[in-house]
Amino acid sequence: MKKNFQQIEPGKISDNVFNLIGSDWMLITAGLKGSFNTMTANWGGLGYLWNKNVCFCFIRPPRYTYDFVEKTKIFTLSFFEEKHRDILKFCGAKSGRNVNKIKETGLIPVHSDSGAIYFEQARLALECKKIYFQDIMPSNFIDSDIQTFYPKKDYHRMYIGEIIKCLIK
Repeated sequence: MKKNFQQIEPGKISDNVFNLIGSDWMLITAGLKGSFNTMTANWGGLGYLWNKNVCFCFIRPPRYTYDFVEKTKIFTLSFFEEKHRDILKFCGAKSGRNVNKIKETGLIPVHSDSGAIYFEQARLALECKKIYFQDIMPSNFIDSDIQTFYPKKDYHRMYIGEIIKCLIK
């Protein structure tokens, strides 16, 4: 852990999680040193489930990051100040299959003891252990308007991760 990050309990996060995820956005990162990928996301949440502090996030199977999350037990969510919005836009618009997002954005990877990767520029990073996944099933849509998010029928996979480390600047 870099010395400018401090570990806190997840319950001490003071941000409004609706803003933190929905409008501030986050990077979901998975993989190991030398082979990882990150993507921008703004669908998810934080909460308490199965007597654990958890996050949940959604990734479409065609996304390059999906493969990394599938192969590893740990992933991170990194949150940034507004001055880094261009990094988030870039990482959401470009695929790691085609471009080196780290090099192009100047992101500085930080490697935790578990091998998880978050970023020096983040103001908040959550290290999460996968504990559950569920594929979105269109047959379960009660509100038919939800289908408009899936014109290609590329339904997300939801991951629930136990927050095992919460780092803040």
